[in-house]
Amino acid sequence: MTISMYNPYEHAIVITNRTLVQGSFLEQMEKVVCLHPQGVILRERDLSDEEYEALAEKVLGICAREKVSCFLHSRISIARRLGCTDIHLSIPYVQSMSETEREELRRNFAQVSISCHSMEDMELAVQAGASQIILGTIFETDCKKGLPGRGLEFLENVCKEVDIPVYAIGGITAEKMPQILGTGAAGGCMMSGFMQLKEK
Repeated sequence: MTISMYNPYEHAIVITNRTLVQGSFLEQMEKVVCLHPQGVILRERDLSDEEYEALAEKVLGICAREKVSCFLHSRISIARRLGCTDIHLSIPYVQSMSETEREELRRNFAQVSISCHSMEDMELAVQAGASQIILGTIFETDCKKGLPGRGLEFLENVCKEVDIPVYAIGGITAEKMPQILGTGAAGGCMMSGFMQLKEK
């Protein structure tokens, strides 16, 4: 009899935030990527382009070794320079792009991940060529204190309207993943759950 090992992280996307890590960020990334999550979004928005590129090169190497997708966050020119074919963008970023720029986006990247917060955002993301949507905020989270979560019904409604994978964000934990998957979502995104993860 074959016993299949359940991986609680296989439907999770890692959102990085090195300020939450105790100790070495790169060592934490080694630990997290070895869990084989669905993907990694290298956020780190406070870094200069030079600092971000240096960090991205190292994280891309860690992800490549474990065959885990790594999305650079908004830094299109850096992604192209490093040969990264996965990019994550915010809706305001997408709204500011010309149609020519959106065509280049679709041509240059294998995976385009776009953050959305409404049905209208989702429609724009699909038009722009999104291959996946990060939808929030589903549950209230410490990252956005006081902002009420949109809830599972909102997540389910968006999932019914779109043919590409939807990943929930906002207060997501491994324990809540069955609820998330029950809405038709492809999975969920976790920041503190990965950045502060202790076990190997």
